[in-house]
Amino acid sequence: MERRDLTHKEWARLKPHLPKFGQRGGRWAGHRRVINRFLYRLRTGVPWRDLPARFGPWKTAYERHRHWSADGTWDRIFATVLADADAEGRIDWSMVSVDSTSCRAHQHAAGARREPPRVPGKRRTPRQHRLDEGLGRSQGGLTCKIHLAGDGGRRPLALLITPGQWGDAPQLIPVMERIRVARLGGGHPRTRPDHLGGDKAYSSHRNRRYLRRRQIKPTIPEPKNQRANRQRSGSKGGRPAGFDKTIYKRRNEVERTINALKNSRAVATRFDKRGYIFHGTVTVASIRLWLRP
Repeated sequence: MERRDLTHKEWARLKPHLPKFGQRGGRWAGHRRVINRFLYRLRTGVPWRDLPARFGPWKTAYERHRHWSADGTWDRIFATVLADADAEGRIDWSMVSVDSTSCRAHQHAAGARREPPRVPGKRRTPRQHRLDEGLGRSQGGLTCKIHLAGDGGRRPLALLITPGQWGDAPQLIPVMERIRVARLGGGHPRTRPDHLGGDKAYSSHRNRRYLRRRQIKPTIPEPKNQRANRQRSGSKGGRPAGFDKTIYKRRNEVERTINALKNSRAVATRFDKRGYIFHGTVTVASIRLWLRP
C-alpha cells in the first residue's frame, strides 16, 4: 500500500457501496486498485496519461471515472456514505454552513466540444451536465465556483458547480435542496439542519423566506444597506433579522471544509474540460473526507 492509498478500514467502509462485478460488457478490473488511481490523480493533479506505471493502464482509470461521473455512480456512493455516517451519529446537524470557493481553471480545461456528451452506452446526457460546462470568466480569468454546505464536523453534505462569476445568494436554495441524507431504518431522508450559517453574501429576502418556510434558523448577518432600507421603510420593512454572534463563530467550519477539499490539487485547480467530470472529481474528494475517521 502506497502513501495516501485507501487504508483497510476505508476500503471496508467503501466496498459495500461499489457497483458489483460481472455486469454485461466484460469484467472490470479490481475496484480498489482503480480507485487508488483516482486518489493519486486527485491529490497530485497530474494528467491521466502521466499516472505511474504501477497503477496499470491510465485509460482504465479515466474511462471508469468518466463513466461513474456521467451515470451518477459517484453521487450514489456519496449518498450511501452519508447515510452510513448519519446512522453512526457522525453528522453534526446542529450547525450547517454554506459558502463557496473559486477554482482557477487550467488552460487544458477549456475547449470542450460543443455537442452535448452522452452517458457511455446510453443515449442520455450525464446527470450533472451543464451547457456552460461550469466555466466562466471573472477578474481572475477562466474560473469555476464550488458552492457547498458543510456540517459541523467539517465535511461536505452537498455541492454545486457553477461558473466563477455567478453570485452566492442565488445558489443557497439549490445547494440546500441537494441535502438529502437517507435513513437506513426507513422513512423520509433528513434534509433540514437545526441552524444554517452563512456570510453577508447570502442575506436576501428570498433566502430568508425560504429558511422560515422550512423552519431552519438562519445565522446570517444583515448588510448595512439592507438594514438601512428596512429602517427607511418603517413598519413595512419588517422585523430585524435575528442574529446570534456566538453561533456565527462556527461559520469557520465550512471554510475549513473547503480547505480540506482544496488540499487535493485536482480540486484546487480545475483540469477537467467537462463540468460533470469535475463534479465527479469534487465528489470523490468529498467521499474521501467522510471515509477518514
